[in-house]
Amino acid sequence: MNTRAGQPRPDRGTSKGDTRAEGHSGSAQATPSQTRHFLEARKQVVQANTINLWFSRMASRTAQIVGHPYMFLAAVAVLVAWAASGPFFHFSDTWQLIINTGTTIITFLVVFLIQNTQNRDAKALHLKLDELIRSHEPARNDMIDIEKLSDEELDELEKRYAAICEENKARKAKRQGGAEKPAA
Repeated sequence: MNTRAGQPRPDRGTSKGDTRAEGHSGSAQATPSQTRHFLEARKQVVQANTINLWFSRMASRTAQIVGHPYMFLAAVAVLVAWAASGPFFHFSDTWQLIINTGTTIITFLVVFLIQNTQNRDAKALHLKLDELIRSHEPARNDMIDIEKLSDEELDELEKRYAAICEENKARKAKRQGGAEKPAA
């Protein structure tokens, strides 16, 4: 869905006529029930018009602007102009204070904006992965929400999957080793 106008994108159809059963993993489209819940949630967020929504939109836009290559060139131009103005101000303490204060304030504010954007992006990515895990029948549903585990729990899970990986490598090596031996 186009988030601004609420109209379907031309490259994607709507879920009308989707008769897929709840929980069926054979189709990429959502069920009408899932689509309805998503649209209702989106409508509530847009209608709420809270400071969180405003901040999220502003943070996303700021992160896009700050991350643009032209912004880097603008920052370099400001530094060159500041350095070039040094002789005019006799390289005074005030001259140094201007760049120090300016960069500190900008860095301080941009850190929060970028962190907000990264948090939201990570949450959206996790939700998408959770949906893929949930909808894929051979996948283990206990992997959903593992980002909420403690570091110790994640370390244990990592060790478990490393052991599984080693077992798979050993089986492959055994199969390849057995296939290479000539029959006597």
